[in-house]
Amino acid sequence: MAADDPRIPVRLLAPGEAPPAGAAVLAEGEPPALPSDGAGPLAVRFDLPPTGHAVGCACCAPRNPAAMALNRLFLMRVRGEAPFFTEVAAIARSGRGAAAIRDALAGDPVTQARFRPA
Repeated sequence: MAADDPRIPVRLLAPGEAPPAGAAVLAEGEPPALPSDGAGPLAVRFDLPPTGHAVGCACCAPRNPAAMALNRLFLMRVRGEAPFFTEVAAIARSGRGAAAIRDALAGDPVTQARFRPA
């Protein structure tokens, strides 16, 4: 991506990879343990519906759960409800979770306006 792209980069972490300093965390399911002093990264979770349908299909959900979680992260940042972050470290616990994150970045117009793949 171009250096002048103002969207927030989202990097899908490899299993066990630690989020970089200063990154917010998007996690499928329970986020990793954070320091109890509140100095750890901002973390938002998303959960996938227990179905065999595609993420965000019209019969199951109006929007992809990862896209909705990214929306919450963005709003917390804009409203000053969370520390400012310059990137998002995405943690998927399953292949479906990784697909949900990629699909949100590739197919959700609101997510695409705010975030980009790293």
